[in-house]
Amino acid sequence: MIAYTTLGTNDLERAARFYDELLAVIGAKRVMEDPGTFIAYGNSKEGAGLGITVPFDRQAATVGNGTMVALEAKDSAQVDTLHARALALGGTDEGAPGERFPGFYAGYFRDLDGNKLSIAYMTFDAA
Repeated sequence: MIAYTTLGTNDLERAARFYDELLAVIGAKRVMEDPGTFIAYGNSKEGAGLGITVPFDRQAATVGNGTMVALEAKDSAQVDTLHARALALGGTDEGAPGERFPGFYAGYFRDLDGNKLSIAYMTFDAA
């Protein structure tokens, strides 16, 4: 259902360094870019993508209250790894990895621009 999601940044080069290393943990890489404007990441042509972008109107990028992007993990260990990597890269903790309810294991963090992300492993087979 979702084709892609974008997150605004005020420093594309800094954001690119963060996401290049962070998204490699889940097998994503750059799939499209316009220098100085945006970078799109993906791990397949069929799946949803994540873009980081300087706002089109060239005004400051701001964080939306209640806005969050969730990335899919292959297992709970990958949730732990990605969350730890985000913090090591300068992101901030918004909720340590753990089971939120049966079949849903997630961790939450903010990137260098304050955008909120989740990394989640969902099985729901325990429900």
